[in-house]
This record gives sequence, C-alpha cells and structure tokens, in this order.
Amino acid sequence: MSAAMITPVILCGGSGTRLWPVSRKGFPKQFIDLIGPGSLFQQSSRRLSGEGFTAPLVVTNSDFRFIATQQLSEAGIAPGAVLIEPAARNTAPALLAAALVQAQSDPNGLMLAAPSDHYITQSDTFCDSLRRGIAAAQEGQIVTFGIKPDRPETGYGYLELGEDRKNGALPLKRFVEKPALEEAQRMLAHGGYLWNAGIFMYTAQILIDAFAAHAPETLAQVRASVDGASTDLGFLRLDPDTWDQLEDISVDYAIMEKVDNLSVVTHEGDWSDLGGWNAVHQHADLDGNGVAVQGSATAVDCKDTLLRSESDGVHMVGLGLENIVAVAMPDAVLVADRSKTSALGDVVKAMRKAGVSQADNFPKDHRPWGFFETLILSERFQVKRIVVNPGAALSLQSHKYRAEHWIVVVGTAKVTIDDNIQLVEENQSVYIPLGAVHRMENPGDVPMELIEVQTGTYFGEDDITRYEDVYARGQGAKG
Repeated sequence: MSAAMITPVILCGGSGTRLWPVSRKGFPKQFIDLIGPGSLFQQSSRRLSGEGFTAPLVVTNSDFRFIATQQLSEAGIAPGAVLIEPAARNTAPALLAAALVQAQSDPNGLMLAAPSDHYITQSDTFCDSLRRGIAAAQEGQIVTFGIKPDRPETGYGYLELGEDRKNGALPLKRFVEKPALEEAQRMLAHGGYLWNAGIFMYTAQILIDAFAAHAPETLAQVRASVDGASTDLGFLRLDPDTWDQLEDISVDYAIMEKVDNLSVVTHEGDWSDLGGWNAVHQHADLDGNGVAVQGSATAVDCKDTLLRSESDGVHMVGLGLENIVAVAMPDAVLVADRSKTSALGDVVKAMRKAGVSQADNFPKDHRPWGFFETLILSERFQVKRIVVNPGAALSLQSHKYRAEHWIVVVGTAKVTIDDNIQLVEENQSVYIPLGAVHRMENPGDVPMELIEVQTGTYFGEDDITRYEDVYARGQGAKG
C-alpha cells in the first residue's frame, strides 16, 4: 500500500435473501463459503489487512458478533474494535458510528468503508486502486470507488464521472439509480459511467463534517449512542435508546448525494457483489458447457447451469438441464430458471408470511460456543448433534419441560449436573434429569461433539432458565 495507514470499516450486519437457501437471516451470505477460500467476510478481511492497514473496525449486530470474531480468528486477524448495532439502521448510522469511534483517537486518520460480502480476487489491483485515492482523501475529499462496467447491468446503481482528474481521482457528477435496460445500454456505450460499488475512503473528521452539514439530526443521535456505548465482553455495544430512534437510511441518501467534495477512482479489476445465483454462476469454475458443480453433485448433459449441494449426505444429479440453478440443503431445495432468480427475495417474503421456518432458519444453529443441528424432531423427543469449540462452555441452565441424554462421540466433555462435576469421554453417556442445573464444557483443544436426546413435552429454545453465562446473554437467549 502506502505510508498512509488506512483503518478498514467492515460492515457485516446485513441479512441476504437473494442467495436463499444457502443465505438466510440466521446465517447470511457474508459468512458463507460461496466461492474461493473462506467466507466472503474472511476474504474481505484478508484483503484489507497487512501492510498499509490498521486493525479493522467491524460493525455487526448482536446475533453475528461471535461468528464475526470467530471467523476473524480463523483468518488470523485481530479486530481493532467490534461495534454492535442495537438494530439495523442501514449504512449511514453504521459508518458514522465507526467514524466517531475513530475520531476519539485519530480524527484525521484515513478510513475505508467496505461491505463484507463483495467478491474480489485481484487483491493487488484493488490495493492499487486504493493507492490512487489516498492523496484526494487526505486533502479532504470523500473518495468512492467505481467499477468499470462490462455489460448493461440493471441491478447496480451507477456513478456519472466529471472531468479534471485530481490526484488519481475524478470528481463525481452525480449518482444514478438502478436503470432500465435501455438506459444501462446507453450509459455503457457512453463510457463515462461506473457501477457504484459502495466503497468509500475518507478521514473520520471529513465524514463527521459531512453529516454535520447535511444530516445534523442523525449526527446528534449517533453521537449520543456512541457516547452512551458500553463494553460487553470486548465488544462496543452502542446505546440502544438513541439508536432505535434513528432513521433507516443509506449513506448515499444521507450525505453522499449532497456533498460537493466527492471524487471517484475507477477500479478496473474483477468485482462482484454476488447479489444472486447468476453472479455466483458467473464467477464459479465453469466447464466447456458453462456448468458449475459445487459440493456433492454430478452434471450430465447440462448447459449453463449451477448445481450445488451443501450436504455430503445429499448427492444432487442434474440431467439434461439448461439455464438452471439447483441448490440442495438438508432442509430445503431450490430449483429455478436462472432468469428468475432475482425474484428470490419476494419468494422468501412469501414463505415468511406462510410461516415456513426455512425462510430464515437453518437446521444448523450457530452459537458463541459452537453450533447444534436438529437431526430428529418428534412430538415426544428430539435428537440433536452438538459441537462445542475448544475451551468453550454452554450456559449453566435448567429446563422445565425436558430431560436430556448426552452421548459423547468426539473429544471429552466436562459436565456439571447440580453439585456433581465429571468428565465424560468418547463412547460414554450421561443423563440430565428434568429440572437439574447443568452445563457442558469442552476442556480439550479439539472440537467436542456429542449427540443429545431430549425427552419431554416441549423442546423450544425458550425453555431455558439461565443461571450463569460466560457470553453474558440474558434470559430468553438461545443455546
């Protein structure tokens, strides 16, 4: 990079539906291994680390805070701070909160705001684009990064370029909303337009000043939320009382379309927001017939098709398919014409309205300590597979309506049942009576795995009385 140090602001609180059933509200696309090594969040974090970058400032929500920190740890990255949004309020409040936190220590430090779910493979080219924006940002410009279009795309907003190059950046003439096809074709032919990637570079103080000039009420509310923030297990939890009053508004609408100090750098390398299955197909490894196979799947006599299986126990076979996306999960299957996949958001809304659990929830439920997945759910019993991370522990808890049997199949469990503490090793089991105060822990250095058989009359996650929890979750929290 450059002698100038950049603090990345990585936004990872969104919940995507256009990549259903792989991406759902409970575990959205930024945390999923879609293409390439690691999740999109991990790829973004690696791309914005190393020489020229300070530790990232991550903005997420309470549900994803442990997932984000675990994935950062797996990527070998220590965050500078993790801000917890009390509620989703779009990008304007999130980026402003990050700038206010940064300004407490270095108001003139460079910041780079980037979504966590973009796919960029040419990191060197991307870093070169960032270099070309540094001088303009240091001189008080807000620098945005546009993508040189290669097709008349109607799913992206556009940036219309001005003239008179400044320090490797051009002035921005205006933002253009997502266009109709005819307008997109015209802009592509004109050549003076870029796709809006939603990536910005600025100093903390310049962004704060922009809000002071164009969105003072938002600035006052976000400042109050930052001033009232509390530290929670190393996370910075923004004050909810003022945050909840904030308008849900993007940074584009709040300030970017109003400021007069906005410049653009053209990034000519690869880029995609992976906004749908067509984008995944486009960037996947394709055979000579345009077929991408991911996971446990076989394609026979197919063309321009994506087959993906998320389970080794579910083998997908595509026979004679053309222009199809087929995705198999343990609990849901998508089969769609590729030209129709943009409607998946509406499909998910319809499933929610109909009470379909798969609209938002996975069988595998991620927790701060690991995860569990439901294998069998019946009227009088439930069977789960539980995996506990090394050194992690579930809360000390009891249940009113169910008893539990635990069979350890991998590793060793440290089990508390009332006043008794014991080690339960592989091929051993233990019984937890209804009402007993209990906890399971993993004292080892490898993931511990067990099968849990619950018997009783009610198996909801809200049947938990919590007595002690290392993750500081209150009553009603899951797991």
